Amino acid sequence: MKFAVIGAGYAGMAAAVELATAGRQVDVFEASRIAGGRARATQIEGFTVDNGQHILVGAYSETLRLMRAVGVDPGRALKRTPLRFEFPGEFLMQAPHLPAPLHTAFALLLAKGLDWSEKFAAIRLMRDLQANAYRIQPDCNVSAWLDAHETPSRQRRLLWEPLCVAALNTPADRASAQVLANVLRDSLGGTRAASDMLLPQVDLSALFPGPACDYIRQRGGSVSFGTRVTTLRREENAWRLDAGGPYAAVVLAVAPYHLAALLPELAPDVAHFDWEPIVTSYFSYPPEACLPQAMLGIDAGLAQWLFDRGRLCGQHGLIAAVISAHGRHLDLATAEMERGIHAEIARIVPGLPLPLRVQTITEKRATFACVPYLKRPPARTALPGVWLAGDYVAGDYPATLEGAVRSGVAAARDIIGAGLN
Repeated sequence: MKFAVIGAGYAGMAAAVELATAGRQVDVFEASRIAGGRARATQIEGFTVDNGQHILVGAYSETLRLMRAVGVDPGRALKRTPLRFEFPGEFLMQAPHLPAPLHTAFALLLAKGLDWSEKFAAIRLMRDLQANAYRIQPDCNVSAWLDAHETPSRQRRLLWEPLCVAALNTPADRASAQVLANVLRDSLGGTRAASDMLLPQVDLSALFPGPACDYIRQRGGSVSFGTRVTTLRREENAWRLDAGGPYAAVVLAVAPYHLAALLPELAPDVAHFDWEPIVTSYFSYPPEACLPQAMLGIDAGLAQWLFDRGRLCGQHGLIAAVISAHGRHLDLATAEMERGIHAEIARIVPGLPLPLRVQTITEKRATFACVPYLKRPPARTALPGVWLAGDYVAGDYPATLEGAVRSGVAAARDIIGAGLN
């Protein structure tokens, strides 16, 4: 019997690779023309870019493991740097080359832009998390958690709130403090290498899902692009997809709002989810234009983070501006927002000319809103032979690439453990 995976994003390809590695024959079906799902390559003005700029951290162990499994060298595909948060002229925190936990303590102690009382308050907050095994009970939103610890306002604005939005894609006044604690546990609270920032130097499709497709084909499976599965039917102990099959098991690695069209019985499991957007604007300047660093933050701006694609991918003159979650930018016309972001970039890069071109990509439902006590469905559904994979499936992590990969691996291992062959 064969196995079917619907969706060639990070979750779907993680499940497919894990199944193929265990000797199962896998067929992958993808509605679009490229692998990656909501983290994929796209074309603008002759550049191959991403539909949204992502970063990884050293704690993303499963993503790094599967990258190596399909032949991608993380050392070449990712630019690894020690943890560095910088808002030019306002704040700079970078982790020194010291063993854990000294790297985090000294990163906070040596941070520029905070006074000593704010630095010690940040260290106390991390020590309190560690003393409580990174459990926050009862869960609450991040703002309430920071209030309970009397966190200074400047430290909140320059450290915890940007970190919350970057990690959870949910504003601090809505985001789950427990899920943020999970992220801090595995990054700032982990080994020194776990807190490293990993900036992609290739597009997101080439980072893992594209090579994973080759891996599946080399092991006797198939990957079909431009193939939208519309019906699933249970027949005798197997599943048929449209006219294909039979399949011993099916992994649904699609966005949760597409579940109802495939199997209406699963729609109630995600009906309560809210969604957060991600806006990425690509600014094309003359090739000599560049940022002082590959990644910079903007304090209280329209944009939240800037990425120099020239420093990362050799796309000189191309700067990506990212805005995560809901915010005031959504009330502006796109052209007005782009003019505002250009002005913010120009304050960092003296003498910056007007952009040659700007293209903005908006993912309106980029991630689920990661709120306290959100009920997320398990990988195994109540339907025999049907599993879910995606960053929204139950787990410790928010909607990240690592969360998606872990869900795919978990689904595949559960299938294997169920003895399906």
